[in-house]
Amino acid sequence: MPEPVANTSRANFNDIETTTLRILNGFAIDLMAIPNVEDLFWYVAQKVVGKLGFVDCVIYQANADQTALTQVAAWGEKNPFGRSIVNPLVIPVGQGITGKVAQNQEPAIIDDLLRDQNYIPDTEPARSEICVPLKIGDRVLGVIDSEHPNIGAFGEAELETLTTVAAMTSAKLALLEEAERSSRRYNDLVVAHSELSAEKVNRKELEIRLSEARHLESIGRLSGQFAHDFNNLLTVISGNLELLEAELSNSDALAFLQDGKNAAARGAKLIQDMLAFSQKARLNPEVCDLNALAEAVCRRNERDLGSTVELHPATELWPVCLDRAAAENAFWNLMTNACDTASVNDRIFISTENVLIERPSSIVLSNELEPGRYVRVGVQDLGTGISDKDLQRIFDPFFTTKPAGSGVGLGLSMVLGFAQQSGGAVSVKSCPGQGSTFHLYFPAAPANAHTSLTNNP
Repeated sequence: MPEPVANTSRANFNDIETTTLRILNGFAIDLMAIPNVEDLFWYVAQKVVGKLGFVDCVIYQANADQTALTQVAAWGEKNPFGRSIVNPLVIPVGQGITGKVAQNQEPAIIDDLLRDQNYIPDTEPARSEICVPLKIGDRVLGVIDSEHPNIGAFGEAELETLTTVAAMTSAKLALLEEAERSSRRYNDLVVAHSELSAEKVNRKELEIRLSEARHLESIGRLSGQFAHDFNNLLTVISGNLELLEAELSNSDALAFLQDGKNAAARGAKLIQDMLAFSQKARLNPEVCDLNALAEAVCRRNERDLGSTVELHPATELWPVCLDRAAAENAFWNLMTNACDTASVNDRIFISTENVLIERPSSIVLSNELEPGRYVRVGVQDLGTGISDKDLQRIFDPFFTTKPAGSGVGLGLSMVLGFAQQSGGAVSVKSCPGQGSTFHLYFPAAPANAHTSLTNNP
């Protein structure tokens, strides 16, 4: 653990505070992409608490009826076996310091374990302990625990830090629970629909599409609420970083501070993508030419794409009414996805065209469009393609086939949310080994909108 604050110089204190904020900012961003409870617990133990100066960390998970705590992750001397627990410790709720914290749902700091009647001696000697509960509402999900060989090693600073980590972890656990419930409900609906008789095939397909739409809508509402609340946390973190910057003069500390500010900015971008998916982003639509907009995106980013982009614009393209910045972000997401799947020297094809949507329509879209005039933007690659299994999930938030650290899986969900919020839709065709084609449909602006058309993005 870091030395007590009373014995720490102002410069060292600022360094510790900056490092703590930097780690918490990184946790806030990575939190979005952690896919399951097991990965979450190990991440918190090893990459959050383990990097905050605690000499060890043990995380316990409560069972369904909240009668016992089971050791599920650890860091330090108590975890010499990597990411595995040999003979995990099970503590009844109400017994020992950890069990009492779970029962009372309040954190605890023990300055001298040998003087505490609730202390259960461990294989490793310890003299002080800090415990913080993980909870959702009135329900305890687990406990984060850390011990130290010295008396009085933990104070208010450590308690505040560990409480913040527990709150963020609990929020992610709530999201994972809701996602699991939504998945079970969705799977139940699919099973029920699959049992319908053959003569109801058309009705079954419509109901499945409706079920998928409701599933995405449910996740969208959840994502929107989480994004709103998390944005408030990022605002506080960013504000504190700015205040801290005014107090620092050490160049190394300022470099750490800049890392924290960059992480907060990445988090804010992530939140904006979540708001776009949930269709709660604030849009400022204006009449624009998608030919000019697509050309500008390619021109500004051609060095970063790593592939040759061929633009095939339609003549006399109808104007559309869109938020220009959000449209550029959507195009950029599709283009980078296409480049990620393409081989070296492969080409990416961008096309635009005017289309008429009629009813019934043979085009399979993400959502039904009213009949009328639309402008279609296509992004085609000749890369690896998408399997049928993955094709059903590519617009789900946080779904990604990329390796860890290469993306959080919000790009396509953001594209879908932006298109639908703009009155349009998305379609995708793909064949493994032959590439993919994404089409965005946007309503054409009224004929009198030509008078206010601006071609220069």
